[in-house]
Amino acid sequence: MSEVIFKGEKAKVASHQLVGVTTEEKNKALQKIANKLRSETDHLLAENDKDLQAGKMKGLSDNILDRIMLNAKRIDDMANAIELLVKLTDPIGENLETINKENGLLIKKKRVPIGVIGMIYEARPNVTVDAATLSIKTGNAVVLRGSSSAYYSNKALVQVIHQALEETAIPLDAVQLIEDTSRETAKQLFTLNEYLDVLIPRGGKNLIETVVRESTVPVLETGAGNCHVYIDESGIYEMAESIVINAKTQRPSVCNAIETVLIHEKWFQQYGLKLLATLTNHEVEIYGDQKVVQSYRRAKRATEEDWGTEFLALKLSVKVVENVHEAIEHINRYGTKHSETIVTETNENAEAFLMQVDAAAVYHNASTRFTDGFEFGYGAEIGISTQKLHARGPMGLEALTSSKYFIYGSGQIRE
Repeated sequence: MSEVIFKGEKAKVASHQLVGVTTEEKNKALQKIANKLRSETDHLLAENDKDLQAGKMKGLSDNILDRIMLNAKRIDDMANAIELLVKLTDPIGENLETINKENGLLIKKKRVPIGVIGMIYEARPNVTVDAATLSIKTGNAVVLRGSSSAYYSNKALVQVIHQALEETAIPLDAVQLIEDTSRETAKQLFTLNEYLDVLIPRGGKNLIETVVRESTVPVLETGAGNCHVYIDESGIYEMAESIVINAKTQRPSVCNAIETVLIHEKWFQQYGLKLLATLTNHEVEIYGDQKVVQSYRRAKRATEEDWGTEFLALKLSVKVVENVHEAIEHINRYGTKHSETIVTETNENAEAFLMQVDAAAVYHNASTRFTDGFEFGYGAEIGISTQKLHARGPMGLEALTSSKYFIYGSGQIRE
């Protein structure tokens, strides 16, 4: 029996054992995980360093290394996110609908766990903790399959989670890690319908597209983040500069960082060079259209491929547009339906942008960096869905639930 099938079967059994575990018991387990993460910080950092050193030897880029890296603050942030989960309302058992039939039948629609969640993800070890704790809170089991680049980190995190669960009502088998990171294990997960109820990919465009294309298990698609800022003619310079710099440079390796700035031509004439110079001062490489390149000598000519690229680095495409409608058209053509923002003082243009841009999260006068489960008050997140069925945007607790009908009768039969 392969590792994937063995651990999938154990997770399935654990998902049945989770039925009936109380909110109090789940919260107690979550708090123990948060405490254990903090107490094991030194050990986790030592294991994470093994991944970082291996990544440097392999020549991984700085942005990938940043995604892999743990530090004391990031571990504490994980623990804080878990403690927020503890405070959140348990969605399981929530009554969604009640129907009283004339024949005396009482029909109730209630929120229930999905069952077994499969997670396949790249680089980020924080996904290990997010997926495990969200699953525990919602009464789901989870099968985790990270990438080789975070092998030691993921293994150590799951060990810490298991240690924390030892004296709780949560079965240890509810959190499974596939330690074999070969392509063969990924392919097995794609068709593990007998044990997985849903598969969630988190990573680059190639991983996500492969999972969507090849999986026979239902997929919750979390998209890549080719995100945009559009600066309208009436945009206030100081606000626009602050939003662009934050959304590009605060943490360029994440999916809610921007990759393209679209600028109204009149705004560009007045403020464009100043903004581009500021970006250059922040070590951002500029790839511009013809107008940008002609105006700013340090810009390189953007290719067609650049408009659709998620750089995940200090690189930025810049294009001058005639109006908000051209900006919307560009975003709907090249964007990945993740997060988009407009900087404007013209309410009509803001409303057009918010309504017509096809994305999970649309902003007016704010950075795209807020598209995050923690920032939205969900505690952790299982991912950011860019599809439209079941869940969209940052996926918190409710996204890991399904519904079930409970019908109460007194002997009724259908005639």
